Amino acid sequence: MKPTFRFLLTALLCVAGYASFAQATKRPREYGIRFGVLPTGPLNAITDVPGVRVGQVTLQEGQSVRSGVTAILPHSGNLFQEKCPAAIYIGNGFGKLTGYSQVEELGTLETPIVFTNTLGVPTAADAVIDYTLAQPGNEQVRSLNPVVGETNDGGLNDIRSRPVTKQHVLDAIRQARTGAVEEGNAGAGTGTVCFGFKGGIGTASRKLPASLGGYTVGVLVQTNFGGVLQIAGVPVGVELGQFSFREKLDGSCMMVVLTDAPLDARNLKRLAKRAFMGLARTGGIASNGSGDYVIAVSTANRISNVSKSSLDEMKLLRNDDTSACFLAAIEATEEAIINSLFAARTQTGHRGSRVEQLPVEKVVDLLKKAGQLK
Repeated sequence: MKPTFRFLLTALLCVAGYASFAQATKRPREYGIRFGVLPTGPLNAITDVPGVRVGQVTLQEGQSVRSGVTAILPHSGNLFQEKCPAAIYIGNGFGKLTGYSQVEELGTLETPIVFTNTLGVPTAADAVIDYTLAQPGNEQVRSLNPVVGETNDGGLNDIRSRPVTKQHVLDAIRQARTGAVEEGNAGAGTGTVCFGFKGGIGTASRKLPASLGGYTVGVLVQTNFGGVLQIAGVPVGVELGQFSFREKLDGSCMMVVLTDAPLDARNLKRLAKRAFMGLARTGGIASNGSGDYVIAVSTANRISNVSKSSLDEMKLLRNDDTSACFLAAIEATEEAIINSLFAARTQTGHRGSRVEQLPVEKVVDLLKKAGQLK
């Protein structure tokens, strides 16, 4: 496919994607399903955290390309010059996450976070480098740490054709915006599979009451993993007869947690661990072939790349006051995963592959019978 034609096709698909997003399907909460006890933010999305932006490019070309890019930006400034405290927790390391070691060592994030498919990681990292070097103020930068995560969409997507280009990644970053986030078959979730059903992008948030600090915790996930699906404690996967070890269900999950709570890297690592507990609530098992990572970032403090002082001074939440944030991360991760399933739609793809969407009406009936819905 010629580059010009591919670019035009991608643009048209993005427009079509936004049009379908305008006719979004019902989220679990609209059916009366509740996850936990904490209230959500206004959008119930990662973008409820002030300043956070998300951009996505969705690739659906011919019968074989089903992939894309999702970019998450913690703030609208120059991330390299104004870094954010960050941490990464590895639940199971069968993945290709770039940028881990520097975040682990220094405890900061200095580029946008990008999710794509497994074989698109090098291309995406190269694009993030281009984006960062081109930002005003970065003219003298000679080293930077792109953070790019992935899941393998090779069932529905012709992953060996490596359809994700640098331009797609740059477009996702530059189109990033606040507001509602498209879920399901969008961006990096276009070709993913979760619990044997069509997976995708999902997001959710929690807003702590003023008495607990008033902080917001937002989560975005790229779901592509297996296990025994549970929703609100109901063994949906068992009831539907679709679960690991009965079906061949494997894969990965990328999770990003953003918060405006003033946490340092140490407590962000603790926060990230709790997000993995949210995945467990949905029935995920972090199988041998699963790459399950949580990237946690705080927007409350910015760490200047250059300073006249040898000291960084910032206010940090005390250990004794972090528990509400931990609960928020668990609840928001659980809900974001289920949101990805409810939003995803049946997808056909490479070599005639087909993955059915979650049968939502059956699920709702199961929850009613279990007494989880009125």
